[in-house]
Amino acid sequence: MQTTQELYTYEIITKEQTTLVQNAAECLARSFIGVDVSGKWIQEPMVGQLNLDYEDFYQFTKEYLESTVEQGYCAVAKDSNNHVVGVLAGDTNAPEIIGEDIFEGSFYNMNVILRVLEDVDNRFMEDYKKRTGKDINDGELLHLFMLGVTAEQDRPEIIQQLGNTLITKASSQGVKTVLVEATNLKSIRVFEKYHNMEKYVDLEGNYIVHKYQENDKLKNIPANVADGTYILIKEL
Repeated sequence: MQTTQELYTYEIITKEQTTLVQNAAECLARSFIGVDVSGKWIQEPMVGQLNLDYEDFYQFTKEYLESTVEQGYCAVAKDSNNHVVGVLAGDTNAPEIIGEDIFEGSFYNMNVILRVLEDVDNRFMEDYKKRTGKDINDGELLHLFMLGVTAEQDRPEIIQQLGNTLITKASSQGVKTVLVEATNLKSIRVFEKYHNMEKYVDLEGNYIVHKYQENDKLKNIPANVADGTYILIKEL
């Protein structure tokens, strides 16, 4: 019986590893658009609700990785055949609020997701400024942006190893906080269970959450799958 350590290898990818960047983007796009894992359909609820196309989402993911991979916060899990079967990608950029639609054509509905993320990020940054009296700067927090696992076996262990790899690195480089916008109940449970992250509570004592029920484009997402996008946080 192989252990998880033997089944999978983990590494942080670099900008020079262009094929690996593409493979990581493919793994993320497949898991967000939807993938059958041992007869169970897994996909990101907003992406599913908005019927986003694989090619568009792959392009978006690849461009994100290409723009952030040199920061050193994209970890991959590879199986014994050297296929990428898990990715956790992040960056240490301060959250950016664009405030307008930037996606066009067949990918237009990605603007809905962008607005959801900007909503929770904006509220988090405002609360952070009230607490600390200052804005968030680049390099202060590790933003875990995309998690995707297409492996059939040992999925929880892969998620744990990927997260540990990036969080350990961030801590060693003096990053003080890890932040994630968790878009569904499963991802909330994963980050709570495996990385001791917690839903962020603002100064008024409320969770920062964008409720799907209150969003015309997302209100048909079943509440037992996802009720909203939450900010989760962990202090290092």
